Amino acid sequence: MNPRLDRLQPYPFEKLARLKEGATPPSDKSAITLSIGEPQDPPPHFIAEVLISHLHGLAKYPKTKGMPQLRETIAAWLTARFRLPAAAIDPERHVLPVNGTREALFAFAQAVIDPAEKPLVLMPNPFYQIYEGAALLAGAEPYYLNATEKTGFLPDFEAVPNSVWQKCRLLYLCSPGNPTGQVIGLETLKGLIEKARRFDFVIAADECYSELYDDTPPPGLLEAAVACGNDAFSRCVVFHSLSKRSSAPGLRSGFVAGDADILQPYFLYRTYHGCAMPVPTQHASIAAWSDEQHVAENRRRYRERFDAAEAILSERFSVTVPPAGFYFWLKTPIDDTEFARRLFAEQNVTVLPGSFLARTGDGVNPGQGHVRIAWVHPLNECREAAERIADFVRNF
Repeated sequence: MNPRLDRLQPYPFEKLARLKEGATPPSDKSAITLSIGEPQDPPPHFIAEVLISHLHGLAKYPKTKGMPQLRETIAAWLTARFRLPAAAIDPERHVLPVNGTREALFAFAQAVIDPAEKPLVLMPNPFYQIYEGAALLAGAEPYYLNATEKTGFLPDFEAVPNSVWQKCRLLYLCSPGNPTGQVIGLETLKGLIEKARRFDFVIAADECYSELYDDTPPPGLLEAAVACGNDAFSRCVVFHSLSKRSSAPGLRSGFVAGDADILQPYFLYRTYHGCAMPVPTQHASIAAWSDEQHVAENRRRYRERFDAAEAILSERFSVTVPPAGFYFWLKTPIDDTEFARRLFAEQNVTVLPGSFLARTGDGVNPGQGHVRIAWVHPLNECREAAERIADFVRNF
């Protein structure tokens, strides 16, 4: 077996299941699970209709590169959303469809990293655990960039020493962030692009939450590249998905876009990897990327839930409502694992301990003392969950 597998840590939800073992929630309270970032709203009906109407496409092997129409639709969406020059995105060279960004974010490190260099892969801390697993199995060492209350729940990139940047070959970004919902600004992105040029590393920007914002659309890495004159998107690759944007996690549809000189060998890797998107899924994806009305409705629903939860929880907590995403990164009055276990045992509400989403870096686990709450259920369930959380801490 690959010895690097031994370095993988249990997934956060495996840890959560163990934490809850032996705890019996009250039978008179229905279970409300707010630990998983899985949209509970039904996807738009038209996506399913298009999918069903193209099931005859199952008779054909799909191409790894996807249909031209899908790539063209994605290119048009990127251009409009991030205000890119009209001809900036070439659908033939700058876009690859993927079966959800989870597998793409993992596979990307395998294609980009040369383990002989003993490289570092930098990532935010707390983080989406795929970044860490991808780095380890590619033969690199993860380097954790703590995102704490002191740094506005974003990594302090300027505090990273040059000796670390010199060893960096891949930087994972997540903006809007999981779990904090914070957004990396355009000027910071431009600065990171300059560092990538100076120290010769690649930026992989996970932008899967980019469409779930309040008033201001978060900037993207490709937008920043154009803003600093990097029209070829050199060293810049972005990952987008329909899972959150269109409440369609089961569709397993997303895309990778950016530097053509990186995407070409990555395409070769994916050809051998055998991960082409089924033809019916491609047609459904074209329909989803072509419609913004359902996305605006998604944003409205998530903000409605945020507002309701804030109104209830602000009486008991110092609540920071993030500018994007659908999570609260809630500071707990006791240890985060104890908070999560007791909340489940006493109120039948499941949240995810922040320490399960982070690693100790510079002697600190920046997830400790926080829980991630995913406001993905219907409004009435979110209100009920918030009331139960408030009741739980009333006697603290």
